[in-house]
Amino acid sequence: MVSRSGICFFIFAISIFVSISCSASEQEHVLTLEHSNFTDTLSKHDFVVVEFYAPWCGHCKQLAPEYEKAASVLSSHDPPIVLAKVDANEEANRELATQFQVQGFPTLKIFRNGGKNIQEYKGPREADGIVDYLKKQVGPASSEIKSAEDSASRIDEKKIFVVGIFPKFSGEEFENFTALSEKLRSDYDFGHTLDAKLIPQGESSVNGPILRLLKPFDEKFVDFKDFDAEGMEKFIEESSLPTVTIFNKDPDNQPFLMKYFENPNAKAMLIVDFKSDAYSGLESTFKDVAVANKGKGVSFLLADLETSNGLLQYFGLNGDQAPLIFLQKTTGEKFYKAHLEADHIAPWVNDYLEGALKPFIKSEAIPEVNDEPVKVVVANNLQELVLGSEKNVLLEFYAPWCGHCKQLAPILEEVAVSFEKDPNIVIAKLDATANDYPTEIFEVQGYPTLYFRTSKGSLVSYDGNRTKEDIIDFIVKNRDTIAQSEEESANESDPSELKDEL
Repeated sequence: MVSRSGICFFIFAISIFVSISCSASEQEHVLTLEHSNFTDTLSKHDFVVVEFYAPWCGHCKQLAPEYEKAASVLSSHDPPIVLAKVDANEEANRELATQFQVQGFPTLKIFRNGGKNIQEYKGPREADGIVDYLKKQVGPASSEIKSAEDSASRIDEKKIFVVGIFPKFSGEEFENFTALSEKLRSDYDFGHTLDAKLIPQGESSVNGPILRLLKPFDEKFVDFKDFDAEGMEKFIEESSLPTVTIFNKDPDNQPFLMKYFENPNAKAMLIVDFKSDAYSGLESTFKDVAVANKGKGVSFLLADLETSNGLLQYFGLNGDQAPLIFLQKTTGEKFYKAHLEADHIAPWVNDYLEGALKPFIKSEAIPEVNDEPVKVVVANNLQELVLGSEKNVLLEFYAPWCGHCKQLAPILEEVAVSFEKDPNIVIAKLDATANDYPTEIFEVQGYPTLYFRTSKGSLVSYDGNRTKEDIIDFIVKNRDTIAQSEEESANESDPSELKDEL
C-alpha cells in the first residue's frame, strides 16, 4: 500500500534520511495481531504501539530487529509497554489498514485507553530511540518543572519544548494547556512551571499564564498568551517549522524534516554541495528569500547534495544539475532551475508566486520499441496512448518495488495476449514512481491501481478481483464497440466469443 501523493512524498523523504541498523533477535517480544484478535487485544491494554507492515517492504525489514529489540526492553517497563505488528499485506487485514488510514509502510500508531485514543508514532526508528520516546509517552503528557535540575533534564536545546508558565496549576488556561499537551504529546515535549526563572530562554519575570515555545532555530523562543485550544495548537504548529529547514546527515534535523514534509505549503528545495565555494552565498540569499516570502504558502528547505541522491532520483533530476532549486505545489505541479546562482533565487521564486513559471514534467524516455503485449506508457506519451487514444485502454499504475504489482504482471500479460487480435483494446502500464500523471484525472492511492478508459473517453477505475478472467470480463462489459466493416469483423474475434473461449 502506498500513500496519497503528498504523504507518499513525505514518507519517501524521511525514508531516505533515516538509516536503520539490523540485528538478529532470538525471542519474539512483539505481539502478532490480525483482524480476529486486534480489537480484543487492544481492549486489554491502556497503551499499545502497532506497526502496520508488509513482508516485501524493505524499510519494514530494516525496522523489524530494532522494533523487536525495543519490545524486549519495554516488556520489563513498569507498567509493561506493548509493541505489536499487523501484516497489512494480508487480504484479511486490509480492512484494518483502511480503518486506521495506513498510507505507507511501515506505519506505527499508538493506541491508548483500549484503542479509544489513536495517535501517530513520530519517534525514532532505532531501538534506543524507540525506548526513550515511548517511555515519555506513557508518563504524564506535561510534567512540572520545579527546579533548575528539572529544567536541565527535561529541556533539550536541540528539540522543540513547549512550556506553560502559570501563577497556579488550576483554572481554564491550565486545563486547556493540559488537554492540548495530551493531544499533541506524540509530536512535542511539554512541561509546566510556576517560575519563569527556571526556563532557559525568554523573559524571567513573567507570572503567566504564558505559553512559551523553545526551539533550536530562528529566534530561539516565542511566547503566546491566548489559551484558546485551537489558537494554541495553531501557534505551536506554525512556530515549530524553521524558516529554512536543513536536510543533511544530522539526525537532530529529522523532526523538523517531518514537519516540513507534513505541512500543506508548496515545497521549495535548494540542493547544493555544502562544501562548495558557492554554498555561503546561496545559503544567505535563500534564507533572505524565505524570510521575505514567509506567509505566502511556500516552505523552504536547504539540502546538502551529499544526502540528496534519493531526493533527486524521486523527482527525475541528477546531481550534475546542482546547485538547483526545485518546487512542488500541493497539486503535484513541479518547477525547477538548474545550475543556480545566488542572484537567480529571488526572481525565480517571485516568478513562481506570479504564476510565470512553466511546470516541469517528470518522464522516462518514450520507448523506441513498444511491441510487448503490455504497452509501456510514460508521462510524455500518456496523452497519445491513453488520454487522446481512440482505443479502449486498461492502464496500470505500478511501482517496481511493489509486491502486488509483481504478482499482477503475468496476469496482465495474459490479458494482453488474449486481446492481441483486437486492435481496439490496449493493455498498458505506467511506472508511477518515475513518471508524473494528472492527479486530477487519476486518483492513485495505492499500487497497483487500474483505470479503464473507453474509446469514447469514459474513465472508470477497476476495483475487481485481479484474475485474468475477471479483468477480461470487466473489459468486455465496459468497452466501447467501434463500428467495423464486414471484412474487418470477419478477421477479428468477437469479445463475447473471446470471453466464452476463456
